[in-house]
Amino acid sequence: MKEQIEQDFGVAEMTWRVPEYEKHERDRRWYILAGVVVVLLVVYAFWTDNFLFMGIILLGSFILVLNETQEAPQVEISLTDEGVVVGRKFYDYDQLNNFGIVYKPNIGAKNLYFEFKSPMKQRLSIPLMEQDPLAVRKELLKYLPEDLDRTNRPLSENLSRLLKL
Repeated sequence: MKEQIEQDFGVAEMTWRVPEYEKHERDRRWYILAGVVVVLLVVYAFWTDNFLFMGIILLGSFILVLNETQEAPQVEISLTDEGVVVGRKFYDYDQLNNFGIVYKPNIGAKNLYFEFKSPMKQRLSIPLMEQDPLAVRKELLKYLPEDLDRTNRPLSENLSRLLKL
């Protein structure tokens, strides 16, 4: 029997849980390099009298350190017959242009991507975790076309992983 999602978002066809954000393993060298970059940026901001930039750098550093001390909360993902539910947000299939699945187990890539029809919205990236990519694909093909050109993670995600942000 399929589960009825709260707030009438449709009948859940597939459901799984993912961390809200990816926590990277950072070694001591990363923190030293990040600290040096922060100090250099603060000195530059002070030298150019750009105090707003200095505040943004310090605030961003504080948030990064604060996030490091907490475990990432879990978010429930549901593919329903009406759309996609990510936590408390609902994305109707009418808002989505297509989907793509990148599955490369040798590099640890197992993600689902949704492109929005609106150019103002950024791509939605969802880790598949233990979900079978073929089952997810089969379910989504009922509602959306597949982007067969998406074979790799986007450059922004690769940079984020490389810099461990």
